[in-house]
Order: sequence, then C-alpha cells, then structure tokens
Amino acid sequence: MSKERIDLNGKTILVTGSPGFIGANLVLRLLKEMSSGTVVSLDNMNDYYDPALKEYRLSLIKEAAITSPVRHIFVEGSIGDKALIDKLFAEYHFDVVVNLAAQAGVRYSIDHPDVYIESNIIGFYNILEACRHNPVEHLVYASSSSVYGGNKKVPFSVDDKVDNPVSLYAATKKSNELLAHSYSKLYNIPSTGLRFFTVYGPAGRPDMFYFSATNTLAKDGTIKIFNYGNCKRDFTYVDDIVEGVYRVMQGAPEKANGEDGLPLPPYAVYNIGGGTPENLLDYISTLQEELVNAGVLPADYDFEGHRELVGMQPGDVPVTYADSKALEDDYGFRPTIGIREGLRKFAQWYAEYYK
Repeated sequence: MSKERIDLNGKTILVTGSPGFIGANLVLRLLKEMSSGTVVSLDNMNDYYDPALKEYRLSLIKEAAITSPVRHIFVEGSIGDKALIDKLFAEYHFDVVVNLAAQAGVRYSIDHPDVYIESNIIGFYNILEACRHNPVEHLVYASSSSVYGGNKKVPFSVDDKVDNPVSLYAATKKSNELLAHSYSKLYNIPSTGLRFFTVYGPAGRPDMFYFSATNTLAKDGTIKIFNYGNCKRDFTYVDDIVEGVYRVMQGAPEKANGEDGLPLPPYAVYNIGGGTPENLLDYISTLQEELVNAGVLPADYDFEGHRELVGMQPGDVPVTYADSKALEDDYGFRPTIGIREGLRKFAQWYAEYYK
C-alpha cells in the first residue's frame, strides 16, 4: 500500500494513554528521536491498576523532557470527555494523533462493561470527530489481537474474517476499526489500526500474566495456569511494539480517489506480533529462571509447589499467532526481541523497582 511520508520533526503530536504502558514508552521514544516539536500526553490516571506505576512512568517522561529539544505537555483527563478533546484539538492543532487510551483487559470487561463503552467506543468516537473537524496528517490507533476471537486458522492475518469476538473488549476493538474505516471513507482521514499481540516488558501492566505471576510468586503464593498450560501466545516485547508504532506514524495511507471520483478510504490495519507463538509453560519456565537470575526469587524456590493447572477462563482463547508480513512489507520492520531477552529485562527492572 502506498504511503504518504511524514517527517515527525517539528510536528505537534497527541499520544492518548500516556503514561500508560505502551504510551509512555512511545513518548520516551519521541522525546529521544525528534529534533523539535511538541508531544502532548493525555491520560485519566485511573486506578484500574496501581496508579503508582503510571506516576513512575510519568516521572521518566518528565526527566527525559528536561534534556529533549521536544516540548512535552501532560494533560490529565479522559478521551470520553468530548469538551476536553475538542479544546485540546482547537488549541494545539495536532498533526499526528496516536490513540492508545483504552480500557484494557479481556477479563475485566466481563464484569465492568460500562467503562469499556465509555472509553473504547465513545472515547474513540470523540477522537474521530476531533480529527474530522481539525484535520490531521495521520491517526494511528491501538486495536488488538483479541479481534481474531477463536479463529482456528493460524497465523492470524489482517485478511482473516474477524466477526466473532469472544469478549466485549474484543468487540470494542473491532468497532474501533469499523469506525475508523467509515471516517476515513467519509472524511478522508488517513488512519492506521495496529493489532497488538500480548505486549510485555518492564513497568508493564500488573494484570498481565507475567507481571501478576511474578507478584504472586514473590509473595509465596500459587499461580494459576489456565487451560492446563495448553495455551500459546505471540508475546511481543514493548520496544518492538514502540518501534512498529514509531515507523507507522511516519507513513500514512495515501489519499486517492476512486473511479467514481469519491475518496478511497486512506485506511490500513496491521498486526504487530513476534510471529513466534510460545507455549505458556515454556514462557513460565523462562520467567522463573530470569526471576532467579535477577534475585527476585531464591535459587531453591519450589516452582512446582506454587503452580496450579486450571481450565480455560471465559473470554480467553487458546492461541494467538501474528502474521506481520504486511507490516514488514510496508514499513520494513518485524519484531525481533525474544522472550529470554525480554523477560530478563523485566526481571531486572522488577528487582530494582521493588527492592
């Protein structure tokens, strides 16, 4: 697909969901790479997980901003607040928007549907409307591998049918793609959706398995291994995710007219995943080894006595596996960081952060 090249230097960029996990890492990358410009971070700093982690990430951003030639502004607020979104767009005239703000978590969506509708549907609609009335060069937004639901065909391709979500979270992410497509078609807004595959890394989300399992083991608790360990996940290290987002930001779908003279939607969707699904039990074994190496757990820790094999959870799927060839073809990138390296960095960070 043809791309419109965007030089990010000197641009004004909105990153929603920063200092969330991916958002904070993206902003740190922008502060490092850009020679000039403005980056606005927006997050509601909710307590879905310990807000101290967001405060920690925000402190890293503020520290990096001191020596960066890029101006950084943090705004505390929700994308569900239309008045705030409209005010920010009117004030800053964003060139590029990266929407990473969302209520995350498949399991949480089962019992708390309201927050998913407010953030993931209404919030994203507010972003789209703001882009409509304040034209941007590129809207990049987070979708999810969860849109593939229980698809049996692997690896998952962006050409696959994704009409059968198995959780409300997945349904909201598929809705985002549909909304973006319609706005791209109707209002000629260049948009790119990114289906992230099981993102992990230092200072990540404590509800993700690798982090929650570490917390449990560190407290001498027992971890539950779902589907009796018969799960495979395409774990993707956060630096690989950020590299993908950073490259995609710089290449917007090209605007063009069809035979009827009307705009063809400047719209694209890509997978970002390692393309190497890991067996959950192997992943856990690697995590345990790196936690011992980092001094989080003692060398003689009884792992077998701290694990329980249980059945599948509602809303979960047995396998995720990304076909990221389209991303590689269009942007020259595919994730490269394996689980050993990624989990080592997490374990080392964990040992330092919680010492």
